[in-house]
Amino acid sequence: MVLEAELAGVAGTYGGSGDPVRHQTRSDSVVVRRGEVVVKAHSVRDDVPGLRARLRACASPELAGVMLAPLVPEVLMVAGRAVTVWPAGRPIGRDETETAPWEEGARLLARLHAAPLTSLPALPEAGGPGRAAGAVRRLEGDGPVERLIRRTFQELPEPEAGPALLTHGDWHLGQLVLRDRWLLIDPDDLGVGDPAWDLARPAAWYAAGLLDPEVWDRFLGAYLAAGGPALGDGDPWRRLDLPARAVTAQLAAVALGHARRERRELDEAEQSLIEACGRIVRA
Repeated sequence: MVLEAELAGVAGTYGGSGDPVRHQTRSDSVVVRRGEVVVKAHSVRDDVPGLRARLRACASPELAGVMLAPLVPEVLMVAGRAVTVWPAGRPIGRDETETAPWEEGARLLARLHAAPLTSLPALPEAGGPGRAAGAVRRLEGDGPVERLIRRTFQELPEPEAGPALLTHGDWHLGQLVLRDRWLLIDPDDLGVGDPAWDLARPAAWYAAGLLDPEVWDRFLGAYLAAGGPALGDGDPWRRLDLPARAVTAQLAAVALGHARRERRELDEAEQSLIEACGRIVRA
């Protein structure tokens, strides 16, 4: 693939060595690693000016020790694609969900949400709500499961006004890597928004029975103990409920789309998301 070869060349320019390895993604982005350098060609749907601001934020002193800083604090253009260059880190394995550093992820989110926006480049809107709406909008077909997912999303109430803080926009365990410490990665949806959306995916997993309650309690407790501002005072579900329901519909839509394209039945976890949509509609 021409683009993959060009990305491998970029990695070599910035110190990468050895054979290039392409990392699998489920989007049209392309990620190539050579040794200690990772190069990413971003989705053709990405807003390049917004990506530039997000990249500069990651390179800022205010986010040192929170977001992984790029090797190159500028967006490159390669074969017509926006490309960023990063130091490599160790991701969390698929079999490490229960033993993953949930508390460290929570503390990093708390620090991210507390970062002063006035000290950062002007950032676009965080991508969480848009990602959820887009996933449901792209869902094909009109069977009962597709209608259930759409109904789950369409019947959500209008959100209350929440705090406008620095928000990751697409947080999950895959957005943590280990270097000398754990760091957040992937600024593609970084921006100004309601930080409760950063907690919505683990909240949705917990509500769907996919995340052990003890793990959820550790994650939420670590966020609150670190002074995380997303949930205010009192019942955290007052702020979490709507984003968690929206993300449940998003995850169900993505899971169903993958199963349809791969011509297979839903697996147990994917079926749990569909069942969670049913509970949301009935409630």
